[in-house]
Amino acid sequence: MCVMLLYVSETSHVVACEFVAEDHTAQLSLRIVQWLEGLTSKALDLEAKVRGSHVGSYLPSSGVWHHTQRYLKKGASDGNVVHHLDFDAPTRENANILPDDKKQDESLLEDLWTLLRAGRLEEACGLCRSAGQPWRAASLCPFGDLDQFPSIDTLVKNGKNRTLQAVEFESGIGHQWHLWKWASYCASEKMAELGGKYEAAVYAAQCSNLKQMLPLCTDWESACWAMAKSWLDVQVDLEVTRSLPGGVDQLRTFSDAIDGSHGLANGSIDASNGPENWPIQVLNQQPRHISSLLQKLHSGEMIHEAVTRQCKEQQRQVQMALMLADIPHILDLIWSWIAPSEDDQNVFRPHGDPQMIRFGAHLVLVLRYLLAEQMKDTFKDKILSVGDNILHVYALFLFSKEHEELVGIYASQLAAHRCIDLFVHMMELRLNSSIHVKYKIFISAMEYLPFSSVDDSKGNFEDIIERILLRSREVKVSKYDNLSDVAEQHRLQSLEKAKVIQWLCFTPPSTITNVKDVSEKLLLRALVHSNILFREFALISMWRVPAMPIGAHTALGFLAEPLKQLSDTLEISEDYNFSEDYNFSEDLREFQDWREYYSCDATYRNWLKIELENAEVSISELSLEEKERAISTAKETLNASLSLLERKETPWLTSTDQVYESAEPVFLELHATAMLCLPSGECLCPDATVCTTLMSALYSSAGEEVVLSRQLMINVSISSRDNYCIDVVLRCVAIAGDGLGPNDLNNGGILGTVMAAGFKGELPRFQAGVTMEISRLDAWYSDKEGTLVCPATYIVKGLCRRCCLPEVILRSMQVSVSLMGSGVLPDCHDKLIELVGSPEPRFLHLFSQQQLQEFLLFEREYSICKMELAEE
Repeated sequence: MCVMLLYVSETSHVVACEFVAEDHTAQLSLRIVQWLEGLTSKALDLEAKVRGSHVGSYLPSSGVWHHTQRYLKKGASDGNVVHHLDFDAPTRENANILPDDKKQDESLLEDLWTLLRAGRLEEACGLCRSAGQPWRAASLCPFGDLDQFPSIDTLVKNGKNRTLQAVEFESGIGHQWHLWKWASYCASEKMAELGGKYEAAVYAAQCSNLKQMLPLCTDWESACWAMAKSWLDVQVDLEVTRSLPGGVDQLRTFSDAIDGSHGLANGSIDASNGPENWPIQVLNQQPRHISSLLQKLHSGEMIHEAVTRQCKEQQRQVQMALMLADIPHILDLIWSWIAPSEDDQNVFRPHGDPQMIRFGAHLVLVLRYLLAEQMKDTFKDKILSVGDNILHVYALFLFSKEHEELVGIYASQLAAHRCIDLFVHMMELRLNSSIHVKYKIFISAMEYLPFSSVDDSKGNFEDIIERILLRSREVKVSKYDNLSDVAEQHRLQSLEKAKVIQWLCFTPPSTITNVKDVSEKLLLRALVHSNILFREFALISMWRVPAMPIGAHTALGFLAEPLKQLSDTLEISEDYNFSEDYNFSEDLREFQDWREYYSCDATYRNWLKIELENAEVSISELSLEEKERAISTAKETLNASLSLLERKETPWLTSTDQVYESAEPVFLELHATAMLCLPSGECLCPDATVCTTLMSALYSSAGEEVVLSRQLMINVSISSRDNYCIDVVLRCVAIAGDGLGPNDLNNGGILGTVMAAGFKGELPRFQAGVTMEISRLDAWYSDKEGTLVCPATYIVKGLCRRCCLPEVILRSMQVSVSLMGSGVLPDCHDKLIELVGSPEPRFLHLFSQQQLQEFLLFEREYSICKMELAEE
């Protein structure tokens, strides 16, 4: 640009281009004009493509006034009709051409106006010449067809043409420029008086005469173009005046007019205001600033009402804010249009025009990438806070339209907490959807988010999964039709908990970094969480009913094959980068223990289902096949139970965790959320009295000496999330053998003993038979201030041994009695008796007093059946 200016001697056009190149506001106005002209030009091209004809397609010499010419040749005389055919005749003679010619002229001038609106000055001049009006082309381009648009591109296009330089060499810089502008102004005013609105507007466009242009501007784009072009041209004219000798003093004489130019006041031609005083004639029509220009579009006196209405449209408000480069205001505007109402509870139902939501999201992304290093603190806060709101709404919109695979693109740009919240809510809402839909969400998160935290400001997949797993174990608020529904509802919630495991069992895309490590970490995390769920599921599946614990079997279905592949291929080495809490072999062994337990449980329930079905039919009506099926299933149940009970090298669910040692006092805590169930299966709705009585019963089950020596503290309260549930917190000091050093008994220690009494419904001084149905159970090591340090898994595993193993034995006794009653002597009954009585497996101390009584009753019944069989 600078090189070009060095080779061209200074002219009015060079002065204009230099001014626009250096003045930021003038550049902005120039871009606005070019943008609006470009829109009109594209519309003309589209019209030509669709209709086959376009503005300016006329027959040659269509503007030569043929009808008037023929009329004059006939010798006719009319005072209202011109007597000469030169272009000044109508003005000089104060007469008109014939209506047909006038109509043709108006059509030509309308097209000229449209071409000027499109910035096609050269095409407009060519149209004038082809229509037989070269004089009009000369009036639009007075300097040898050179375009005087104040841009460097135009200057380069004009090249080394010396026409303007030659003209101004003689008359001086700016003289011919101002003369042309003043003449155009006079022509526009005169044509307006004669009723030629398009001709007046064509010449008004050359001299910033808004008064004659705005009446034709019936849409926002044309009105904005007229005002922006007029303002730019006046600024250029003032700069040309300033460059003249004495120009600064002359501008001072314009100051009063400039100060009074807030409105579009009518100006009048005064004899003293000739070309030497240009542009004082139109100063009072111009807005002072770009902002006031846009304000006049809203409420100017001469603005068409259609333009005023369009100013209120969202698209126009965004465009006007862009003209002012007020990006923060644009973001505020977009957010005000798409923000969901405060009373709208459905956050996944975006509010506002989808196109505006989409535009806002992509505008935010573009601004963040383009202005990343240029944003000031205030602007940065705005584009981060409001920008996140807009991106969040668009992500919700994509989710609502089932484009889950695209959500990650935009969620990855959100602040960490918003990104995590978004994916957590999506995953929860799609928990019961098809595998295809869930996999789309998984892939979207995997491809666009880091797996682990690398930047605190951005979300990552691990944090999303941790939140999902944590929330899945929370007690869900439910509505119950009657008290008998409550227990069933809590059992069904186990299925929802188990389904979360599937998020960890998907195969990551091969395109991500360290895909093998990510796959292993996902499955290992699934292993740990599933073991937590298996413990809870086991404690709520003590009921001897045919219904399967659906949560446990769902989790087993998700994990069985992936973990088999993992255990076969994963090479565990000392340098493998697991977290300190990870003990793969221990977690895998526990999973295998639970798989065996639930297999045994399923076999028993299958037998029980057959027994109940057979019980509905008299023995005489049972077929031999049905009887053999019942006997076969019973034997299978006993074999499965003995296989689990007789394990010697690795007894079921014994803990081999690292021994916890500490020089400071260490405490143990057990947190449980449970529901109280009557023997009938109905829920006992807790109140303050029930909570106090239960707390006293739990203390009593431990004994006063233990309470004092172990500093046992128990608290029972109604759950804040569900009025049908209670929160139980137990805390005691750790001692050797229970929290410190090896935990050889594997019975859950004192906290496991206390809670087991509640689960088995054997609490002293409490309603008989009322059991605690677990919704959530966790055990922790804590310090003296009560800060949780790390999980105390041995407590929960020991508690499960206390509850599950006696139940397995009692079920086996039940099956043995049934077999004996059918006339079949079980092979393993004596082994069951030996296992319970033997000191080595230590099963006896896991039984409660009532369970021992039930065991003896089964043995008595078995003996009676055996004697009756022997007598037969």
